[in-house]
Amino acid sequence: MNILITGGTGFIGAQVARVLAERGERPIIFDINDRKTPLKGLESKVTIVRGDVSNYSHVFNVVKQHEIDIIYHLGSMLSVASDADPWSAFRVNAQGSFHILEAARILGVKQVIFSSTLATYGLDIREELIDDYTLQRPTLFYGCTKVFVELMGRFYKRKFGLDFRGIRYPAIIGPGVKTPGIVQYYSWAIEQAFKENPFKIWVTPETRCAAMYYKDAALSIIQCGETPRSSIKMGVYVLGGMFLSAQELVDNIKKFLPGARLEFVPDMEKVEIIKGLSKPVDERCAREEFGWVNQYPIERTIEDFVKELKENPEMYE
Repeated sequence: MNILITGGTGFIGAQVARVLAERGERPIIFDINDRKTPLKGLESKVTIVRGDVSNYSHVFNVVKQHEIDIIYHLGSMLSVASDADPWSAFRVNAQGSFHILEAARILGVKQVIFSSTLATYGLDIREELIDDYTLQRPTLFYGCTKVFVELMGRFYKRKFGLDFRGIRYPAIIGPGVKTPGIVQYYSWAIEQAFKENPFKIWVTPETRCAAMYYKDAALSIIQCGETPRSSIKMGVYVLGGMFLSAQELVDNIKKFLPGARLEFVPDMEKVEIIKGLSKPVDERCAREEFGWVNQYPIERTIEDFVKELKENPEMYE
């Protein structure tokens, strides 16, 4: 199978590439940023193509040239950037995804697997539990574009028979996160504690937020993609990973890094935004339809996070 990963030098994309390469595949990495640092050790096992999903010709050229069978579509502008520049976010997230779907339709790609987000549910959720049937009412422009792509994918599946499926991710934890975000305190608290730097956490100790380690994020989308089509009913699946309070996060960090200097200095505007998404997630459909089980609970997440920083510091600078 010839596999394309859009956003392949990004946080999740590079890990998807790593897992696939370790299985013997040679994925095509397609990204506007052709940096090689996240792909350390894979240089001879992947092909990197610099390109922009918002450029129709870039997308069609890479799909045609490499005779792509499967696309992991992970390339997009993220939440803070999308809200700051919704015009560019529409071009990249919405139009870029349309280009992916059209290339798949016209050039005979068998499958498109899409990375969506918990932010598609919005900040005014009245239900006590988020599941795959919870009404999506996004308030962030990032979430709006992701819902649009989900619906486009469902249309292409019905109209053209494209095998479209995807994952709605919670906050993703991992080393080397640079992109600003309201829920990045998870990653930055662990990393700054490892570096023996003080860190101010901008939420209250009681604040809860669903989060997932980036290696679980990669495993989940690959497992979803590899599941026989006959088992896939829901199509796009919400995942919750861990559901910890900020205090539980700190307590677990200190088990591994006792000298961690972590202080709570709440920004109540951010607390209120996170509170709107502070609901546990029911992963039942993912468990039943493609057998999903989280591999990285918080203890293993922190242990592996610290190991990555020790063994591969240049990858996360």
